[in-house]
Amino acid sequence: MNTPLIRPSHENDLPAIARIYGHHVLHGTGTFETDPPSTADMGARRADVLAKGLPWLVAELQGEVVGFAYGNWFKPRPAYRFSVEDSIYVAHDAVGRGLGRALLAELLAQLETRGIRKVMAVIGDSANTGSIGLHTALGFERVGVVRSCGWKFGRWLDIVLMEKSLGWGDRTPPIES
Repeated sequence: MNTPLIRPSHENDLPAIARIYGHHVLHGTGTFETDPPSTADMGARRADVLAKGLPWLVAELQGEVVGFAYGNWFKPRPAYRFSVEDSIYVAHDAVGRGLGRALLAELLAQLETRGIRKVMAVIGDSANTGSIGLHTALGFERVGVVRSCGWKFGRWLDIVLMEKSLGWGDRTPPIES
């Protein structure tokens, strides 16, 4: 396998990002969205993340965007400014090539350099062994399951909550910001 290029996303990546995510919306349970967002919608989401000083990355193989990952505030209140939720999506025909791992590893590194101390994974569907396994492999710990909180594809779905501490962890940061 070729080594993926993990890089910051660009505006011209948005059609591929929307296509990758749209497939997961229509065919997967990792997201509880039921209608695929448009390229413009994904552009607005990306702009929001970048305006917060947070990373939005893509994985590229042979010049083609085959995955993306980003971190966004876990909640909008100021007290949560050191906590993010991660999101990672890989093109359905590129799963199993280590792209998710490469994306998540780089995302964690970039979040840590930005002073983030807690990363949460809110994983759709407790049967989502790929995402749960990926997060476990990169040091996330399972902290809970919310049972039957989403309805998609004619059935109830759980969410699995996982967390990972970065940098200062539970210690006080050197400068309060």
